[in-house]
Amino acid sequence: MPQMSAAEQNRKPRRRPILWATVGGALGFGVVASFQDDARHGVAVIQRSARVFQALLSNIRDYRAVLKVNDNDDDGDRYSKLKACHQRCADRTLRVLERNGSIFIKLGQHLSSMNYLLPLEWTRTFIPLQDRCPVSSYEAIQQMFIDDTGQPIAAHFDDFDREPIGAASLAQVHLATMKGTGAKVAVKVQHPALKEWVPLDLALTRFTFRILKLVFPEYDLEWLSNEMESSLPQELDFALEGENALVTRTYFNTIDNCPLLIPDVYWARKRILVMEYIAGHRTDDLAYLDSNGIDRDEVSASLARVFNEMIFGDTPLHCDPHGGNIAIRRNDLRPKHNFDLILYDHGLYRDIPVQMKRDYAKLWLAVISADQEGMRKYSRSVAGITDEQFPLFASAITGRDYRAVSTSVISTRSAEEKEVISGAMGGGMLQELVQLLGQVPRIILLILKTNDLTRNLDESLQTREGPVRNFLILAHYCSRTVFREHIETVRSKGSILWPRNTLQLLAAWISYARVEAKLSLYEWYIFFRRIARLSPVASI
Repeated sequence: MPQMSAAEQNRKPRRRPILWATVGGALGFGVVASFQDDARHGVAVIQRSARVFQALLSNIRDYRAVLKVNDNDDDGDRYSKLKACHQRCADRTLRVLERNGSIFIKLGQHLSSMNYLLPLEWTRTFIPLQDRCPVSSYEAIQQMFIDDTGQPIAAHFDDFDREPIGAASLAQVHLATMKGTGAKVAVKVQHPALKEWVPLDLALTRFTFRILKLVFPEYDLEWLSNEMESSLPQELDFALEGENALVTRTYFNTIDNCPLLIPDVYWARKRILVMEYIAGHRTDDLAYLDSNGIDRDEVSASLARVFNEMIFGDTPLHCDPHGGNIAIRRNDLRPKHNFDLILYDHGLYRDIPVQMKRDYAKLWLAVISADQEGMRKYSRSVAGITDEQFPLFASAITGRDYRAVSTSVISTRSAEEKEVISGAMGGGMLQELVQLLGQVPRIILLILKTNDLTRNLDESLQTREGPVRNFLILAHYCSRTVFREHIETVRSKGSILWPRNTLQLLAAWISYARVEAKLSLYEWYIFFRRIARLSPVASI
């Protein structure tokens, strides 16, 4: 959201007729875009559009009034007024998102996790949207089954619970019993109303960000709507989600001692997905973890291994790992862990290009070792970051103040550091960050989103070891990725039996083995300190 800047202060207000004409045109578009002649639908189109435009205009007027220069205000007064404006606009927007529902709930959920970009007033206000999701009626679900499969629900299941066990912005889940086999399954069904409203709502979202760009050009957030338009069709295709789930399930089944469980898929259509029913508790249910003797630090480490495997391994990346999509349950049959991690919602996956994985690994190795030159070099390779943009980008990928990145990122974020970051957003950093994120590759945005979500998951576990162990796990994966690149480079030069190639391969292996040994020794050191109930390691 807009912040105070010199450019804002000096810019003359744009002429209101242009803005009103644009809004009026968009209102006309809302009516014309109605693909049905049904009068009720037409009225609903106008109502949905009007809510968006009214909130948009009110927010623009509010920010413009606050951002006007007043010589009688000191910096503290301006900052206080801006924070109050953030809250008013966030509250106003929340009401519209809740009233319109559909993909607006999804947008609000996404914005609530963007604390690396948006002011605290916005992200905090949107958090309730994680639990305020629409519920479609049984009758609507029944009609969708008939439309999509040609048969009613009873033709597929011996028993089907009318009330969903969970609802999200795009879908809800019902328990059912498969006809003939008696298998207990979870049936994920898309909200039928989405088919009616998604085209209009995407157009309204696109229009909103374009107007914000027109009025506040320094804060170009159009890439958010572009990413949503790219991602949403995938998330609405449950047949594709079923394929993603099976591919990921097969991949992780080959990894030793990995506690990840992904429900099996029985069958799928574009709006219906029938899966194995596996229930669990949220990972931030600390009372459940503690009462069942599940080690929070082991849960945190397992999450780190799973998502580092997705980023650096040979499988696509799950790009929506928020708390509602990950569950945990006790399992005493596992040889190494006494729990299962259950991963749901496989609609949004991305393949990371091999070279980007390698450069990203080298970037993190440089970050962990506080190698400034290496960080700058691989920031350019990964995202085209200039030296001027580098401090901001380093803070964005780590979620840390740049001073921590410059010294030791392997330490727990203090309340003071979080306040410094929040204050920097209020002090004008937001404009630079918005412009920066608008130019980086889209896959980097999704990696940043995944990093931020997993970081929040880890902090919610309130582990004893803090982030130290997870950075060691990250370093393992980065080191392995770089070693594999060395092997491929040597092999591209001919047979590894040639003396020169053999020596290069041996040198690469020795370097890799040395790093792995150091990391493993440090992990054992942390483990023994924990067993001995000594204070955790603050940093490396």
